[in-house]
Amino acid sequence: MNYSKEFVMGLPKAELHLHLEGTLEPELKLKLANKNHIDIGQKTIEEVKASYQFHDLTSFLQVYYPAMNVLQDESDFYALAHAYLLKAKAHNVKYCELFFDPQAHTSRGVPFKTVINGYYKAVSEAKETLGIEAHLIMCFLRDMSYESAKETYQAMLPYKDKIIGIGLDSDERNNPPEKFKDIFLQAKKDGLHITMHCDIDQIDSIKHIRTCLMEIGVERLDHGTNIVEDESLVDYVIKHKIGFTCCPVSNSFVTKDMKGKEMKYLLSKGALVTVNSDDPAYFQSYVSDDLYTLASKFNLSKEEVIELAKNSFRASFMSEAKKAEYLKQIDEYVKTH
Repeated sequence: MNYSKEFVMGLPKAELHLHLEGTLEPELKLKLANKNHIDIGQKTIEEVKASYQFHDLTSFLQVYYPAMNVLQDESDFYALAHAYLLKAKAHNVKYCELFFDPQAHTSRGVPFKTVINGYYKAVSEAKETLGIEAHLIMCFLRDMSYESAKETYQAMLPYKDKIIGIGLDSDERNNPPEKFKDIFLQAKKDGLHITMHCDIDQIDSIKHIRTCLMEIGVERLDHGTNIVEDESLVDYVIKHKIGFTCCPVSNSFVTKDMKGKEMKYLLSKGALVTVNSDDPAYFQSYVSDDLYTLASKFNLSKEEVIELAKNSFRASFMSEAKKAEYLKQIDEYVKTH
């Protein structure tokens, strides 16, 4: 490779697939547990780190959700989002659209307003203090009921100006996208952007991807690389400029495959493939780390790495004029490096 990790770190980039709850580093988890007098079963940073063990999506979620118990008041949610944004600045992230899961908190008694106000305070001040434009995407937990998602959507409406879109995440098994179709169609009518997780190597992956694209009309697929199994769908997403928010390092934790071959193929076809960090506290890989790891293992050219960075802005929910500004920043960076 004719470029360094420092080059990748310095590239202006956007992050479009980042779960705020997945940025809970062991140090902050322990600090908040002590602050809120919550027994998490661990007393030291080392013990917390040792608890972050999993081998597939299901075992990951069994670690992921209990960890959120330390998030109790508005200042906790602010601290979590702010800590991520500080990390993002170090990776020269200029723009991000951040997932959050209100049901994971409201289901344990934390009010919706506590969650969204804490997160929003952090993202709204990021432009001035860190030079990062940040927005929130509210996700539904697909392994909870349609009724719960509908209640969450209704709870969100008074705060609608604080989010940019709606997403769908958590365990895909027996929870197909059509389960939430009506809510997503309503979100589109209400002027919100929509995106859905199509996790890698799930049962009925292609069927779920087709539903997301053809019946619900998503603007992005989160993960989604199983689409290569149907060339007609690949052609469709390229024609309609539908983005992929891929997460190579997290892929390698929940399966034995980064899906780098699929990402490289889609990129070569002209698809809007992006690289993101997903749940970086658990996978110990932030966005530049993901990009450099993918590049190293799959021998990406400098031009391919630059294209992935450009795609991160192209696939975003920002205006075309703003996209052009950020793409210019990448061109200027490349000229001087």
